[in-house]
Amino acid sequence: MSVTPASAESTPFEIAQAETPAVTTHEAQPAGEVHTETGVAHGEEHATGVFPPFDQTTFASQLLWLAITFGLFYLLMSKVVIPRIGGILETRHDRIAQDLDEAARLKAEADAAIASYEQDLASARAKGSAIASTARDEAKAKADAERAKIEASLQDKIAGAENRIAEIKAKALADVGSIAEETTAAVVEQLIGAKATKAEIASAVKTVAGE
Repeated sequence: MSVTPASAESTPFEIAQAETPAVTTHEAQPAGEVHTETGVAHGEEHATGVFPPFDQTTFASQLLWLAITFGLFYLLMSKVVIPRIGGILETRHDRIAQDLDEAARLKAEADAAIASYEQDLASARAKGSAIASTARDEAKAKADAERAKIEASLQDKIAGAENRIAEIKAKALADVGSIAEETTAAVVEQLIGAKATKAEIASAVKTVAGE
């Protein structure tokens, strides 16, 4: 065997493979040997050409594994998943019920507060109306008292004025009588050239005043 430069660079393992004659898989395995994985003779799986899940010879094992898988899945769902989901739903149900109870309590408190506010407002309005009515009555009574006082004062002033007027009138009339007597005496003296007595003049003035 000659050694070329290319073969000199190859490894001893590659050289051994190159010198060993190739043996096919079919030649290495004797005819009629059964595969342990599929349970069929070597070469038959290539001969049938059927998709393994649709192979009727494996239906029994497929059904067995299907039943085992379904059982495990059922156990997983019934023992783990469904209890957890049920617990979550129960927790949420309890929380929602608590929230509804809290909302109902808050609504009741709000309704009570509104009722109390309306009652206080009505009471305040009634009290304000009573205070306004009392103030109005007091103001009216005070005004009536002031008016009566003013009217009494005016009556007193009017009576005093009337009295002073009467006095002034009486004094004026008295002065008029004396003036009339003096004037009459002067006129009589000028007319007849003689003086009349005071009694005669007074009697004449009274007679004229009486007419």
